[in-house]
Amino acid sequence: MSREALIFMITVQGTVTAIVAYFFIKVLRTPAKPPEEDDDADSVE
Repeated sequence: MSREALIFMITVQGTVTAIVAYFFIKVLRTPAKPPEEDDDADSVE
């Protein structure tokens, strides 16, 4: 494998890893939504 190919491979793998880590952290830091109230169950008369 040539030096240029190795540099390109490491760069691509680093970029993909950084993007995956960014979105993984973003998902984990997003606060949970409060549960939605079910109005249909309360309106039964």
